[in-house]
Amino acid sequence: MKKAVKGLKDIGEFGFIDRISPGCLTRPEGVVRAIGDDAAAFRSTPGRLNLVTTDLLVERVHFLRGGASGRDLGYKALAVNLSDIAAMGGDAREAFVSLAVPADCSVDYLDDLYLGMKDLAASFQVNILGGDTTGSEQDLVINIAVWGEVDEERMLRRDGASPGDLICSTGSLGDSRAGLHLLLEGISPDSPAMETLLQAHNLPRPHLEEGSFLGASGGVSSAIDVSDGLSSDLGHLMDQSGTGALLRSSSIPVSPELREFCREFKFDPADFALAGGEDYTLLFTVPGQAAPDLQEAYRKEFRKPFHILGEMTSGSELVLENDDGTRDSLSRTGWNHFSGPSSI
Repeated sequence: MKKAVKGLKDIGEFGFIDRISPGCLTRPEGVVRAIGDDAAAFRSTPGRLNLVTTDLLVERVHFLRGGASGRDLGYKALAVNLSDIAAMGGDAREAFVSLAVPADCSVDYLDDLYLGMKDLAASFQVNILGGDTTGSEQDLVINIAVWGEVDEERMLRRDGASPGDLICSTGSLGDSRAGLHLLLEGISPDSPAMETLLQAHNLPRPHLEEGSFLGASGGVSSAIDVSDGLSSDLGHLMDQSGTGALLRSSSIPVSPELREFCREFKFDPADFALAGGEDYTLLFTVPGQAAPDLQEAYRKEFRKPFHILGEMTSGSELVLENDDGTRDSLSRTGWNHFSGPSSI
């Protein structure tokens, strides 16, 4: 006999709360009331700034329910919020999860969704302290808010870059877009490289340790996480700081896996790196004179260097220097929340 699939209507909101509550509290110190009351209550750390971020993920706009397991989706939904805290040099502390659930979404899928969130939350000692659950007519909607902390003098911002500052990244770019291509085209990964790219899209790693390190270094003039794409997110730093930017094509970090993918499917790796989005690496700027010492300290801390992509310039133009020395003006392409990925 086929096992009946349970939905939220079968267990109710409070039955669902009872199912997901275990494992949500990873760091009980300072928590007065967690899930189960009308509101969460916790003590913040004296002398630190509060950071609050929220992201809304809508099925068929930001994700395909059939394209990833519930566990992977839960992980990613929390990861994109933690990345925002990382971009400001902060420590993520508490998370609140709200869901709008359609009738065809099973309780088993929601259990998996929370398992993914709990796995990631536990790795960064983040508490899940509550939220809300309601019904949806058709699509699954996930909204997560994360509260964090940062010392004021260590907080990273978007508006501090100056002409001459070096443009840097904590990781390679474009892998997530390649993984998305595999997903949208229904291409099963048939090599370790392709599996790596799919994982880059489904399970992005928030660079919290790197953000905290960069904030504490005192040598970073501006920062942002790469959620919409290199050219788009660099454009945000330019706008906030009142600068232009020069990127060198040969210096844009592209992984061996992305190069293999582009050879196989006849794409340009630079296009994926510039306009991909959802890599969740940190893009930051450093005054030139501070870069050598910061690079040495970073390499010692993380056993790898950060990447230097170019420098901020006077004016407001975004320019790409090609391998042959010629220069092209770049448009800011990447993820558009109202039209989808503009280059895919």
